Amino acid sequence: MAEAVPVRVFVADDEDDIRALVSLAVAKAGCTVTGAVADGSAALATARADLPDLVVLDVSMPGATGLEVCAALRADPATAGVRILLLSAGASPDDVARGLAAGADAYLAKPFGIAGLVRQVQALVARQPA
Repeated sequence: MAEAVPVRVFVADDEDDIRALVSLAVAKAGCTVTGAVADGSAALATARADLPDLVVLDVSMPGATGLEVCAALRADPATAGVRILLLSAGASPDDVARGLAAGADAYLAKPFGIAGLVRQVQALVARQPA
């Protein structure tokens, strides 16, 4: 029986503590963090180059917002099927609607608990890719 290939997750958040927390949650969810950056432009370039299974994006980042990165990934046939989780301090229904309209698979408001983030990552990686 072949070993399961670990799910590859890429993290983009401009806050060091949040990147570390997300990386910890990804590992607890049984996935592998393939990289982490603090800038939206770098996030887009890295996601296009590495083709992870899941991208966790902060909405507010320098270079390009998480919403812009999300929309760009969805518009590119090479990355259109990548699962995307948006993280944001904006938790209003309008904020969530904007995130989902940009193409996110899920939206998690900050502050979040590590257990909730682990569950969200597990739920997203359990979905079949688009």
